[in-house]
Amino acid sequence: MENNIKENISWHNTEISKIDRQKLLGQKSCVLWFTGLSGSGKSTISSKVDEKLHNLGVSTYLLDGDNVRHGLNKDLGFGGKDRMENIRRIGEVAKLFVDSGIVVLTAFISPYVDDREKVKNLLGENEFIEIYTKCSLKACEMRDPKGLYKKARNGEIAEFTGISSPYEVPVNPDITIDTENMSVEECSEVVINFIRKGGYVERLI
Repeated sequence: MENNIKENISWHNTEISKIDRQKLLGQKSCVLWFTGLSGSGKSTISSKVDEKLHNLGVSTYLLDGDNVRHGLNKDLGFGGKDRMENIRRIGEVAKLFVDSGIVVLTAFISPYVDDREKVKNLLGENEFIEIYTKCSLKACEMRDPKGLYKKARNGEIAEFTGISSPYEVPVNPDITIDTENMSVEECSEVVINFIRKGGYVERLI
């Protein structure tokens, strides 16, 4: 059935390109992909970076893990296959945002190196910026903003990243921010300075 569907569809090229949209907005587009353990600060820091970019006149959109599971991915659980599908869908959505000329920020645990690499491969050169929110498991558990670690320790949540399911640390992230020892302001500035110096967003040059 799947093969028959693929045989009956084809890619439709449009008149307006990604470059055209970028020129209209006056910026390059890319994905700022925040990855790290639950409680490591992904949502907080990505939100601060989003705010700073907006104030600089950059068109952005923030995709947050919990928010997306209220809609697009509400049919997915937290088992291995569903986590992979969660990231696959987000990768495709992020690709659409980049094609539209928008700087998209994503805040997902995205625990597997292979899944993050697949998203990177969907995009063009310098369009995927991997940001590792480095924070020890102990510190994340002490924060435990949603009470999830406590539930995982009590056996109420199965396959919880860092407890009963692995988190694969990025091998060579573009940015590493030490959220355990740095403030939200300091972490956000590290990201802003990186994309400023790298020329990822033309408005910041």
